[in-house]
Amino acid sequence: MATTENAPKVTRVGDKLEGRTALVTGGTRGIGAAICRALAAQGANIAAGYSRDSEAAERLCADLADANVESSTHQGNIGNADDCRRTIGEVIEQHGRLDILVNNAGITIDKTVLKMSDEDWHKVIDVNLSGAFFMSQAVLPHMIERGSGRIVNISSIIGQTGNIGQANYAASKSGLFGLTKSLALEATFQLKRAGKLTDDGIGVTVNTVAPGFIATEMLDHIPEKVLDGIKAKIPVGRLGRPDEIARVVHFLAGDQSSFITGAVWGVNGGMDM
Repeated sequence: MATTENAPKVTRVGDKLEGRTALVTGGTRGIGAAICRALAAQGANIAAGYSRDSEAAERLCADLADANVESSTHQGNIGNADDCRRTIGEVIEQHGRLDILVNNAGITIDKTVLKMSDEDWHKVIDVNLSGAFFMSQAVLPHMIERGSGRIVNISSIIGQTGNIGQANYAASKSGLFGLTKSLALEATFQLKRAGKLTDDGIGVTVNTVAPGFIATEMLDHIPEKVLDGIKAKIPVGRLGRPDEIARVVHFLAGDQSSFITGAVWGVNGGMDM
């Protein structure tokens, strides 16, 4: 069973993010690649983080180059704090600025609680939650100094509902909700302290997007009957598409979204009703 589709080519459709630089972790495949393409379509320069799949990184860069988009890729371990700080520094050095950080990288190691090892727990928390913290911690001084910036965390509906066999994943994705709200409060506090919290500024905002079940390779291992059962629980009757998540991220990254911060955006086909 295949749930993924061939990624569309990047087509410039607007200039809302002209001159901005966006870093998307886990940005070379699935939802991350869709986010990169959506931001690039609005004029952003793209820095895509990845861990292992060099071929996917090369494909994304080729697509962006064909669309005359300035881009770079950055390989590292998002679960390592030093790698997070190094990557932020690399992007700022190469592009001269970093306006948008999308904490999208995530992993699953699915086992029931009674079978889950210490390593299974810590690895998922390190990548999905701690990685978002260390990336955000590293970029915030740069954003505060410039008086503007966007951080968007990619959570999951599993962080809201829980799921059998995914205690580590659910905890990591739920943790992003509290992290988002705390970072949002601290960002505005630091802006005010620096005298940069103004009525006409775009500010520094922090928000979370919580996707439902999206047609990416993360679902490829699920048997067809199980997938049919999942679809039956989704009010709109289908899986989501990566570009539908990317659309919300692109919206939150824009200047006109400066009054939205500390919010959780559910994109799940109505599963949270």
